[in-house]
Amino acid sequence: MVRAAEAAQCGTGPGGFEAWKSAFADEAKAKGIGSAGVSALMETHYNYPTIAADRGLKSFRLSLPAFMAKRGASIIAARGRKLKQSHADLFASIENQYGVPAGPLIAIWGMESGFGTQHGNQQSLSAIATLAYDCRRPELFTDQLYAALKLVDDGRMSAETRGSMHGEIGQTQFLPKTMLQFGVGDLDTPSGALNSTANYLKAHGWKRGAGYQPGEPNFVAIQAWNAATVYEQTIAIVGKEIDGGDD
Repeated sequence: MVRAAEAAQCGTGPGGFEAWKSAFADEAKAKGIGSAGVSALMETHYNYPTIAADRGLKSFRLSLPAFMAKRGASIIAARGRKLKQSHADLFASIENQYGVPAGPLIAIWGMESGFGTQHGNQQSLSAIATLAYDCRRPELFTDQLYAALKLVDDGRMSAETRGSMHGEIGQTQFLPKTMLQFGVGDLDTPSGALNSTANYLKAHGWKRGAGYQPGEPNFVAIQAWNAATVYEQTIAIVGKEIDGGDD
């Protein structure tokens, strides 16, 4: 007898997506996903924009100066210094609880969503299901899909939840597995997103009071946030400009 897990075959185009969904739904039920999660899965569609974006990731190949210019690092730093002042109580509370200062959090906030202005408009569950089906890296996104379906069962996500091209959610762009493990509050609010990000960094080795530039103890937590070297370095540089900058 063929197990459901073996029946859910990956694909390289939309042709097999509906059959894959049915097989994956059986597998999900066997793993304890409830009716809400399974129903949401069956509402998903093959997301062409997600596949196009996944095939076209080129900015991480840029040099550090070119990447920083492309991502508007100087603008993020300038606005970030103002946000550090206007949200002073929030950042003081976060640093007190997690030991993470404002600079790197604001840098991540600006880089990920333009300080909450660019959440993305893809159906997050469809994006993640498409990537779990796609043969390029199904193992990674299968885990994300299970987490997303668990969030649906918990009432924290739905088939209509909007996110970015790869299914990231909220103002600091958490994938579902990260949201399930480290999410604190509503990720579509500054407080929820920034507390969640600090919680993530602390869980990945952030040490209160230590430096976060390359070679310093807390840079490893920034490396856990994003695997691209130019992204990691930009967060550290912009964060330092925010923490050490004048208004």
